[in-house]
Amino acid sequence: MARFARYLNKEGVPGWAMLNSGGKFLEIEGDRFTRYNVTDRIVDSSSVMILPPSEPTKIVAVGLNYRDHAEEMNMDIPDEPVLFIKTPNTLTAHNAAVKLPDGAGRVDYEAELAIIIKNDIKNISEDEVKSNILGYTCFNDVTARDLQKKDGQWTRAKCFDTFAPAGPYFTKDADPDNLKIKMYLNGEIKQDSTTANFIFKTFYVISYISKIMTLRRGDIVTTGTPPGIGPVKKGDLMEVEIEGIGKLSNMAE
Repeated sequence: MARFARYLNKEGVPGWAMLNSGGKFLEIEGDRFTRYNVTDRIVDSSSVMILPPSEPTKIVAVGLNYRDHAEEMNMDIPDEPVLFIKTPNTLTAHNAAVKLPDGAGRVDYEAELAIIIKNDIKNISEDEVKSNILGYTCFNDVTARDLQKKDGQWTRAKCFDTFAPAGPYFTKDADPDNLKIKMYLNGEIKQDSTTANFIFKTFYVISYISKIMTLRRGDIVTTGTPPGIGPVKKGDLMEVEIEGIGKLSNMAE
C-alpha cells in the first residue's frame, strides 16, 4: 500500500514524499496531483515538519453518518447526507497543538476518515468519483459541543483555529467503506468502529456534494464520526488511527 505525505524542510520549502516499506521517506519530484516521480533519495523525517495533506479551499463535512452515532446524539437517522463546512483556518498538522478556546465549554474529539479531492469536479456520478480522489487520510473533527448546542447551527462550534487536524499520511490503496477506525485519548481507546457502518457510502457522498457545489483540487471531504465521542482537556493526547493509513496525533492545549 503506497502512502504519501506533504512536508516542510528546514529551508521552508514544501515537498512530497512516499513512505516505503522500510518506513523511510522517498522524495517525490513533480506535482502529486498530476505528474510525479518517486526518487530513491531519502528524506530525513526527523528534519522535516509533516504538513496537512493538502491546502483546501474548504472542508466539507458529513454529520451523523454512522447510525450508532446518530443514536448516541439522540438524533433521527437522516434521509440525505447532513452537510456543514469547516473553514480552511481550522486545518492543522500531525503533532501540532489543538488550541482549546477560552469560554468554549466542552470541546470534543471526533475521529473521521477524510477524502482529498484530486481535480476540480462538479455534477459527477458515483462511477466518476474514484478517478477524482487523490487519497484517504485521518481527520479529527474537533467540536465545541456546548456552542454547537447553544447556537443550533454548527459554524462557530466547528470553525475555531486548529479544529481540523489531518494527516499525517494519505493513500488511495484502500476501500474507504471498509476500514477500521479508532480514537485514542491518552492511550485509551474511546472510539472503535469501522467505516462499513456508514449510512451514506463514500462515492455517493462525493457525488452528492458535487451536485451542490464545485469541489476544488485539494478540498477535503470528511465522512462523519462513529460513537464514543467525548471531551478533551488541556494536556490530552488525541490519536486517530485508521487501518492502512496511519495514526494522526495532536495534543490539546
